[in-house]
Amino acid sequence: MNPHLNLEESMRLASVLEPSKPSFFPARTKIVGTLGSQSRTVEIISDCLKAGMSVARFDFSWGDSEYHQETLDNLRKAVKSTKKLCGVMLDTVGPELQVITRTESPISLQEDSFVVLTPNLDKEATSSLLPINFTGLSSAVKKGDTIFIGQYLFTGNETTSVWLEVSEVNGEDVVCLVKNSATLSGPLYTLHVSQIRIDLPTLTDKDKEVISTWGVQNNIDILSLSYTRHAEDIRHAREFLSKLGDMYQTQIFAKIENVEGLTHFDEILQEADGIILSRGNLGIDLPPEKVFMFQKTAVFKCNMAGKPAVVTRVVDSMTENLRPTRAEATDVANAVLDGCDAILLGAETLRGLYPVETISIIGKICAEAEKVFNHDLYYKRTVKYVGDAMSHLESITSTAVRAAIKVKASVILCFTSTGRAARLIAKYKPITPVISVVIPRLKTDQLRWTFTGAFEARQSLIVRGLFPMLADPRHQAEPKNVTNESVLKVALDHGKASGFIKPHDRVVVCQKLGDSYVVKIIELED
Repeated sequence: MNPHLNLEESMRLASVLEPSKPSFFPARTKIVGTLGSQSRTVEIISDCLKAGMSVARFDFSWGDSEYHQETLDNLRKAVKSTKKLCGVMLDTVGPELQVITRTESPISLQEDSFVVLTPNLDKEATSSLLPINFTGLSSAVKKGDTIFIGQYLFTGNETTSVWLEVSEVNGEDVVCLVKNSATLSGPLYTLHVSQIRIDLPTLTDKDKEVISTWGVQNNIDILSLSYTRHAEDIRHAREFLSKLGDMYQTQIFAKIENVEGLTHFDEILQEADGIILSRGNLGIDLPPEKVFMFQKTAVFKCNMAGKPAVVTRVVDSMTENLRPTRAEATDVANAVLDGCDAILLGAETLRGLYPVETISIIGKICAEAEKVFNHDLYYKRTVKYVGDAMSHLESITSTAVRAAIKVKASVILCFTSTGRAARLIAKYKPITPVISVVIPRLKTDQLRWTFTGAFEARQSLIVRGLFPMLADPRHQAEPKNVTNESVLKVALDHGKASGFIKPHDRVVVCQKLGDSYVVKIIELED
């Protein structure tokens, strides 16, 4: 048996013909949906939550704070009506190069014609001249370099993005040969130069303004740091957040989208709370045949570090079609088998025609892949990899997973105030769902008392197999209260009422007693 294959050996081909069985948890792999023009009403967002979206992404590459605030207010209404928790992710613009156009009229470019890229923003965008938001392009490129421009960047099978080859540099202008006929349409065209360093800060002044206003006002759960290139980028962002009140709790996910980020991946992983593999830009910086290797290696490293790995650009065709291609469906399943925690949808939900159907089908594909994921092999491999470096808490949490495997438990219940223990259990990807019962903690800044816990609950919504439940604040995190049997009873009753815990099931409980965690097995009666 190949030790690197995460596929269950006992899979029967006949099972392919069996209808999919619905379960309480449609999929353990999480789905991040980008909210925008096609997905910002209360009704559509509610349907997205019911279909399986657990984190909402707000992309500040387009739209102003007021627009995104309206969308977020609608998300909150949808959360209240559906009673489904949802995390909030703010995606920064970063050093993104853009074509600046004052009109949304389509711009047609013809193969073998020439187009000039200029930093002169007074000029109007036409089929022969495109103004860009970066004055240093002419000094960064040379003849023969490759540049891609489009609303969703060049994929090779669509006509809304263009592939350019640098022909000559003329002062601050860059003259390019058009390699394919295309029509640029929509409000935003991104520009990407293959394997060229863009000398702009990772956290721009615009990003800082959005974070310190919109981000602070809305207590965002996750900051997606676009174009992360060095570990220092994460440290700088964390230092900036630490000065903004409660924003010190916000997690920072490094978005890896170029060769520079790939080169420094190990150091970035150490600093970041999670990783987003932005395969759109990566697929341009890397030769297409190399992208899968980076995905598999990066996801493996995230898994072993116990940090969420998020994969993007999986079902591009569903932006305009009701079904994914066969290759796309297989790609989603392979990302799950690689060990990714979440699938991030961009244009598919932001401006796509079928946001709810896209989330639904992603969830179904993930659920099927999870059925044949070799949990036992994964557990053994992870324990072996961590080896002697295993902390006391991780030894306890990995024991909880082992106990769940041995007794065929239906669920693992973990009582936590920081979420750390539950994340360590989820690191071992148990075959059973992990219910994280987050115990709120009471804290004060000498002016007012507040409960923490909601942050930790929402942030776990991007971790595979981890399902949060916020405990009653009356059971706050003091040792005598955390062990209170009434909290356990509430959690079990919730599980029974929801249908994922049945009579005679075994449940593994991981909770804190005094200064240490203990693992116990409960067999439920009628």
